[in-house]
Amino acid sequence: MIELKEARLALQSKAGLVEILRGVDISIGAGQTVGIVGPSGSGKSSLLMLMGGLERATGGTVTALGRDLTALDEDELARFRRHHMGVVFQSFHLIQTMTALENVAAPMELAGDRAAFDRAEAELTAVGLGARLDHYPAQLSGGEQQRVALARAAAPRPEILLADEPTGNLDGGTGEAIMELLFGLHEKNGATLVLVTHDPSLAARCQRVIRVADGRIAEDGAGSGASASSTKSGMEAA
Repeated sequence: MIELKEARLALQSKAGLVEILRGVDISIGAGQTVGIVGPSGSGKSSLLMLMGGLERATGGTVTALGRDLTALDEDELARFRRHHMGVVFQSFHLIQTMTALENVAAPMELAGDRAAFDRAEAELTAVGLGARLDHYPAQLSGGEQQRVALARAAAPRPEILLADEPTGNLDGGTGEAIMELLFGLHEKNGATLVLVTHDPSLAARCQRVIRVADGRIAEDGAGSGASASSTKSGMEAA
């Protein structure tokens, strides 16, 4: 589903060239839940951005759904994300002059989906915002805005969901509710879920936990979600 081979990211700064990612190799299978952790400045968010084609690797390759993202131009990357990826950011990135319904429907409208508003309403209702469709972001709480962002990411039924610190701007209780929704969307739609978080206990809920340090993969192991997934698979097989 997602594969990085010797992926590197280096950016020019006033102090010279800064190496952010230093030859990363990762392979993520379809339907997996993956938590990425590490200290601030370790490169974990940059890693997620490479996976989504939001940053362009300066070395190596980044492949998603069999497409080499490093070979696509910006317009091709935007189209690829629109059809195959949902991205949830820490700071929501909602359009302030659009209602919740319009924020969720807009990407699907651009993709030519004639049922964009019906699907947007259904997704907002699914995340508990059926009564807030006509509210603007400024009229919503932080938790409600993140719910809109989740609905926008999930409405097109993407094969890949990427979340960068989705609870970082929320209090503990609201953040927990958002994560329940995010994992619920993964369960409902079967999407591959990759999330970046500072919270090791949150990452541990995933089937797999990757720890990043100094631009490299320091550890790649199983989270508590792996045993739950194995148990579920065993029950289904039975």
